[in-house]
Amino acid sequence: MENLKSILFLSIILVILILGGYWAVSSIEKGSVFIERQKQEELAQKNKELELELQKLKEETQITEEQLPVEETIVKPTVDTPTTTPSKYQSLINDLQKLVNDGVQMKEKSQGTRVGTVQTFLNIYNNTSKKIDNDYGASTKADIIKFQKNEGLTADGGAGPSTFRKMIDWLKKQ
Repeated sequence: MENLKSILFLSIILVILILGGYWAVSSIEKGSVFIERQKQEELAQKNKELELELQKLKEETQITEEQLPVEETIVKPTVDTPTTTPSKYQSLINDLQKLVNDGVQMKEKSQGTRVGTVQTFLNIYNNTSKKIDNDYGASTKADIIKFQKNEGLTADGGAGPSTFRKMIDWLKKQ
C-alpha cells in the first residue's frame, strides 16, 4: 500500500512537471516578437506624453482677441487700404484684404476657411444668419450674384479680388 501511495504521488508530480514544461515552452515568444512589443509599448507611452504636451500647449495659447496687442489684430495698411479709423468689422476687412492680396479666386465647389470669410460677409450684408460651412455651394453662389448685381459688378457668381474689394468698401461704410 505504501508502494501504491508513492507511485500515485510520483505520477501526480510527473503530470504537474509535464504540464508546467508544456506551458513554459508554449508561452515563450520569439525575440523579434518581444522586441516589437516593447517598441509598441514605448511608442504608446511617447504618444501619451505628446498628447499631454499638446493639451498643455493648447491651454497656453488660448488667448482672446482682447488680450492681443492692438498691432497684432490690425493688418498694416497696404496700397489697397488707406489708413482710417478701424470699423467694427475690422477683423473681417483684414481677412477680405488678405484674399485680395493673395489673388484668391472662388467659385462653386470651392471649400475652406476663406469661403467661410465670404459667407460671414454675406450674412452681414444680407442681414441673415446662415450656417458658415466653408463650402461654396449653390446658396453662397446665389448670394454672391445678388451682391455683385447690387454693387454693379459682373454677376457671374465667382468671387475674386474685385468682388472682395467691393465687400471691403461696403463694410467700411457701415
